[in-house]
Amino acid sequence: MNDVSSSLPPAGTAGSTAENTAAQIEVLLRAELAPSQLTVRDDSALHAGHPGAASGGGHYHVTIVSERFAGASRVARHRMVYDALRSLFPMRIHALAVSAFTEQEYSAQ
Repeated sequence: MNDVSSSLPPAGTAGSTAENTAAQIEVLLRAELAPSQLTVRDDSALHAGHPGAASGGGHYHVTIVSERFAGASRVARHRMVYDALRSLFPMRIHALAVSAFTEQEYSAQ
């Protein structure tokens, strides 16, 4: 795995905004899983007032298409995504929803 987490600003600094967290999610997933398509959506506003939001971590949804998912179960795919983002839990990411596809699966939708 490429270690790009050392280039990320520390949590609680000016560089830790939701936009930067979404960008960091994108950088980490591109480095680890080489997706052909990737969408990162910040759903934090939908969870305002949620006790988990007090930690500063946001709620995100990732749709990712990668051939690295070929032959992997849904659980294995989610583990691959979570492993790539582990440096962002729990300070930047409180909750993460994942939709992970191969090219063929995504095209068939």
